[in-house]
Amino acid sequence: MKFIEKNPIIMIIIGVLGISLSSIFVKYSTAPSSVTAAYRLLWTVVLMSPVVFSKKDVKDELFRAKGKTVALCALSGLFLAIHFVLWFESLSHTSVASSTSIVCTEVIWVSLGYCLFMKGALSKKAMLCIGITFTGSILIAYSDSLGSNHLYGDILALLAAIAVAIYMLIGRRVRKTTSTTVYTYIVYFACAVVLVIMCMLQKVSLFSYGISAPVVGFLLAVFSTILGHSIFSWCLKYFSPSFVSASKLCEPVISAFIAMLLFNEIPTFIQVTGAVLILGGNFLYSKIEKASE
Repeated sequence: MKFIEKNPIIMIIIGVLGISLSSIFVKYSTAPSSVTAAYRLLWTVVLMSPVVFSKKDVKDELFRAKGKTVALCALSGLFLAIHFVLWFESLSHTSVASSTSIVCTEVIWVSLGYCLFMKGALSKKAMLCIGITFTGSILIAYSDSLGSNHLYGDILALLAAIAVAIYMLIGRRVRKTTSTTVYTYIVYFACAVVLVIMCMLQKVSLFSYGISAPVVGFLLAVFSTILGHSIFSWCLKYFSPSFVSASKLCEPVISAFIAMLLFNEIPTFIQVTGAVLILGGNFLYSKIEKASE
């Protein structure tokens, strides 16, 4: 563990690979977005519970959590739930490449929120790198949308990006005094509750869509939540929220490649150009972030 703490960039890489599988798994679910998302978080809570309650220090910290901390975690869980529903739904109206690219513009919203509400600061070079990665995402989305009406799906993905940016900013604040395990457990529990309530309000059953929803939910819980979002929450202790979000900009590149193999979504020259910009901008941003430490 000490090796990982000295080299947290390893966890960033694992997290990126984990979240890159999200859109692929969602494509295989036949249930409504709220149902798929609910299964994802319910499975996550089930898988985390033995770890949380078997370790005395973690259990003690959980039960000692202050009301303000629980409230902030619950608020974070609310925005995470909104993010999942909006993003999953966007994948029903646009392609993997377009949706993941637009969702990854969260780095713009995180950086803006970090500067406005958390007294953070970004250098001109950092802003340039974010601009480069944002341009790359736009190029991918534009190329993928040529000849199709994906506007509704793109708007949903954009709103999902704003929602997850708020989730990240709240996490940055809470993680200063709360361990990763306790923070993520409360957040995921709150998120699961919100999603189940959403299903009830929509009058959709968790058990009416066959085996695909719980299976997809389980895969999302393991690969995309525990090995994705949880790892990014852990990384907030070692990196700024802007860098963590910028790292996620690799997601559309990996997801688009997998989608090409599974769904025959062949990338165009513009999409490849966008991918190069995303990776290049993210690499330069990581260099700037490390130099400022």
